[in-house]
Amino acid sequence: MIQVTEKAKQKALELMQEDGYDTSTDFIRVGVKSGGCSGLSYELNFDKDIKENDKVFENNNIKIVVDKKSFLYLVGTTLDYSGGLNGTGFVFKNPNANRTCGCGESFSL
Repeated sequence: MIQVTEKAKQKALELMQEDGYDTSTDFIRVGVKSGGCSGLSYELNFDKDIKENDKVFENNNIKIVVDKKSFLYLVGTTLDYSGGLNGTGFVFKNPNANRTCGCGESFSL
Protein backbone atom coordinates (compact mmCIF):
# COMPACT_ATOMS: atom_id res chain seq x y z
CA MET A 1 0.00 0.00 0.00
CA ILE A 2 1.17 3.51 -0.78
CA GLN A 3 -0.08 6.42 1.31
CA VAL A 4 -0.78 9.88 -0.17
CA THR A 5 -0.62 12.99 2.00
CA GLU A 6 -3.20 15.73 1.60
CA LYS A 7 -0.58 18.09 0.10
CA ALA A 8 0.43 15.47 -2.49
CA LYS A 9 -3.19 14.74 -3.32
CA GLN A 10 -4.07 18.41 -3.89
CA LYS A 11 -1.00 19.05 -6.07
CA ALA A 12 -1.52 15.85 -8.07
CA LEU A 13 -5.17 16.72 -8.76
CA GLU A 14 -4.17 20.24 -9.80
CA LEU A 15 -1.45 18.99 -12.17
CA MET A 16 -3.67 16.25 -13.60
CA GLN A 17 -6.32 18.80 -14.51
CA GLU A 18 -3.71 21.10 -16.07
CA ASP A 19 -2.48 18.17 -18.19
CA GLY A 20 -6.00 17.26 -19.34
CA TYR A 21 -6.50 14.13 -17.21
CA ASP A 22 -9.88 13.24 -15.72
CA THR A 23 -9.31 13.22 -11.95
CA SER A 24 -12.32 10.96 -11.41
CA THR A 25 -11.02 8.11 -13.62
CA ASP A 26 -7.31 8.66 -14.31
CA PHE A 27 -4.55 8.01 -11.79
CA ILE A 28 -0.99 8.46 -10.59
CA ARG A 29 1.46 5.80 -11.80
CA VAL A 30 4.42 5.33 -9.45
CA GLY A 31 7.42 3.17 -10.27
CA VAL A 32 11.08 2.43 -9.70
CA LYS A 33 13.80 2.15 -12.33
CA SER A 34 17.53 1.50 -12.30
CA GLY A 35 19.61 4.64 -12.17
CA GLY A 36 20.30 7.66 -10.06
CA CYS A 37 23.28 8.23 -7.78
CA SER A 38 22.04 5.66 -5.24
CA GLY A 39 21.14 2.87 -7.69
CA LEU A 40 17.35 3.14 -8.03
CA SER A 41 15.20 6.14 -8.85
CA TYR A 42 11.52 6.94 -8.52
CA GLU A 43 9.13 7.57 -11.40
CA LEU A 44 5.84 9.42 -11.12
CA ASN A 45 3.48 10.02 -14.05
CA PHE A 46 -0.20 10.44 -14.72
CA ASP A 47 -1.87 7.66 -16.69
CA LYS A 48 -5.23 6.31 -17.81
CA ASP A 49 -4.35 2.74 -18.86
CA ILE A 50 -4.04 -0.09 -16.35
CA LYS A 51 -1.74 -2.92 -17.46
CA GLU A 52 -2.05 -6.63 -16.70
CA ASN A 53 0.52 -6.79 -13.88
CA ASP A 54 -0.39 -3.50 -12.20
CA LYS A 55 -1.43 -3.23 -8.58
CA VAL A 56 -4.14 -0.62 -7.96
CA PHE A 57 -4.62 1.21 -4.65
CA GLU A 58 -6.75 4.06 -3.49
CA ASN A 59 -5.65 6.28 -0.63
CA ASN A 60 -6.96 9.67 0.41
CA ASN A 61 -9.47 9.45 -2.48
CA ILE A 62 -6.80 9.26 -5.16
CA LYS A 63 -5.93 6.20 -7.25
CA ILE A 64 -2.31 4.98 -7.33
CA VAL A 65 -1.10 2.31 -9.78
CA VAL A 66 2.23 0.48 -9.39
CA ASP A 67 3.71 -2.20 -11.62
CA LYS A 68 4.37 -5.53 -9.89
CA LYS A 69 8.18 -5.18 -9.86
CA SER A 70 8.18 -1.64 -8.47
CA PHE A 71 5.65 -2.56 -5.80
CA LEU A 72 8.26 -4.70 -4.02
CA TYR A 73 10.43 -1.59 -3.53
CA LEU A 74 7.58 0.75 -2.61
CA VAL A 75 5.55 -1.15 0.02
CA GLY A 76 4.80 1.25 2.87
CA THR A 77 5.93 4.37 1.01
CA THR A 78 4.25 7.72 1.58
CA LEU A 79 3.96 10.17 -1.31
CA ASP A 80 4.20 13.76 -0.09
CA TYR A 81 4.62 17.15 -1.73
CA SER A 82 7.13 19.78 -0.67
CA GLY A 83 6.90 23.39 -1.70
CA GLY A 84 9.68 24.69 0.54
CA LEU A 85 12.89 26.59 0.02
CA ASN A 86 14.88 23.38 -0.54
CA GLY A 87 12.95 22.60 -3.69
CA THR A 88 9.48 21.96 -4.93
CA GLY A 89 8.11 18.61 -5.93
CA PHE A 90 6.80 15.22 -4.94
CA VAL A 91 8.73 13.47 -2.19
CA PHE A 92 8.87 9.70 -1.57
CA LYS A 93 9.17 8.68 2.07
CA ASN A 94 10.24 5.07 1.65
CA PRO A 95 10.80 2.99 4.81
CA ASN A 96 12.55 0.32 2.69
CA ALA A 97 15.35 2.64 1.56
CA ASN A 98 18.66 2.10 3.38
CA ARG A 99 20.31 5.04 1.67
CA THR A 100 19.04 8.01 -0.33
CA CYS A 101 20.87 10.62 -2.34
CA GLY A 102 20.97 14.29 -1.39
CA CYS A 103 18.22 15.24 -3.81
CA GLY A 104 15.90 12.47 -2.58
CA GLU A 105 15.19 11.18 -6.08
CA SER A 106 17.16 7.95 -5.82
CA PHE A 107 17.69 5.28 -3.18
CA SER A 108 19.15 1.87 -2.47
CA LEU A 109 17.94 -1.07 -0.42
